[in-house]
Amino acid sequence: MKFHLQTIAAAVAIAVSLPAAAKEYRSSDVHPEDYPTVMAVKYMSDIIKQKTGGKDSIKVYTGNQLGGEKDTIEQVKIGALDLVRINVAPMNNICPETMVPTMPFLFRSKEHMRKVLDGPIGDEILKACEKQGFVGLAFYDSGSRSLYTVKKPVKSIADVKGMKIRVQQSDLWVALLQAMGANATPMPYGEVYTALKTGVVDGAENNWPSYDTSRHFEVAKYYAITDHSMAPEMLLMSKKVFDALPPAEQQIIRDAAKQSVPYMRKLWDEKELESRKKVEAGGAQVVDVDKKSFSDAMKPVYDKFISDPKLKEMVQKVQATQ
Repeated sequence: MKFHLQTIAAAVAIAVSLPAAAKEYRSSDVHPEDYPTVMAVKYMSDIIKQKTGGKDSIKVYTGNQLGGEKDTIEQVKIGALDLVRINVAPMNNICPETMVPTMPFLFRSKEHMRKVLDGPIGDEILKACEKQGFVGLAFYDSGSRSLYTVKKPVKSIADVKGMKIRVQQSDLWVALLQAMGANATPMPYGEVYTALKTGVVDGAENNWPSYDTSRHFEVAKYYAITDHSMAPEMLLMSKKVFDALPPAEQQIIRDAAKQSVPYMRKLWDEKELESRKKVEAGGAQVVDVDKKSFSDAMKPVYDKFISDPKLKEMVQKVQATQ
């Protein structure tokens, strides 16, 4: 009996002295290894590792290894995947509040967008995702999107009339280009180069790094700086996984995510500049546009997608942020 008690005491002592099991969180991203969002989550992993004495970390699966954005959102919701970095657009139908930062011409500048997303409005949007099974950890930049065309430059909204412009497969994006007078043509990203080259579409829209890395600048030489959208990226964690963690570990994750934001932005700003230089060296022509002619045409888009009073109020708060 005495021996049995000693054995139990020894086992308890070992258990007490053993650290909690190490955790390697799994995170997904559609972008390649050197993309700013991927680098930011790896940076977040380094902070977590440091704060947990090397115990916990994040492994980032890049380039669609675990599936596209839609699939990985589903996996995070059920707790089969810990984290996901996605564009805000696929969350629009899941969490209505995410529609707000997706709206066209909402942000006056990159600085305005960052101030809004770093403040109470940003926090409110992230928190709103919890009721759908996601813990919103951070917003990352996705740059501003502009129009680029094959045959002629776009200088005002009148030039877009009747043009076939490729858009993401999303109701909002179709409505946005229709409001410009374009013939919105939804199509997967991978098919755009050929569509531009063969004349299936007259143009497309995206940010500087995508225009560069997709080589679209080779076939669509005119890049019109419309800055029509600054819809951000989001970093989400499974609420199932998050809720199972002790409060101290939850706080470490939240803090590390927030600390990764300025790091990501620095990388993003550098990448944008580098991409712009590359496409201009490759023969792309940058066109200044009459932005007001575009933003004035967006009322139907807001009427259609921001009909809820709560969302209307959020839009007004964004616009009032100085």
